[in-house]
Amino acid sequence: MTTKDQDFAKKIATYLDKGTSELKAGTAYRLQLARAEALARLADPRRAAELRLAGAHANGGSGTAGGGRSFLTSGRVWVGIALIAAAGFGYQQWQAYQQLREIEETDAAILSSDLPIDAYLDRGFQNWLKHAIDE
Repeated sequence: MTTKDQDFAKKIATYLDKGTSELKAGTAYRLQLARAEALARLADPRRAAELRLAGAHANGGSGTAGGGRSFLTSGRVWVGIALIAAAGFGYQQWQAYQQLREIEETDAAILSSDLPIDAYLDRGFQNWLKHAIDE
């Protein structure tokens, strides 16, 4: 560290010391416990890799993300996955229904036309019809 960095660190330490002198005893104790836990995690690299949040959060202050549950065991993740899967399945069903309606409309138009029965039996007409539907 350079002299400039050391002076800056001293100034920050002075401000932090002033701020901590006004803390309640319970808050200071919790900060001391959190510091001890952080130092213990630094000593054990496997624990340091875990996702952790500060001790005071909305999930009861357990200190772990999601209240001690991993990302994949979170109910919100699985509900989201289920909603995405249901939306995909619903979209596929809607497309199949639209395709069926188009085929029904084509069949109804052909059957309600004035073509003679022999036209339907003609091989050329069947080939034309297959080609027209495929496009």
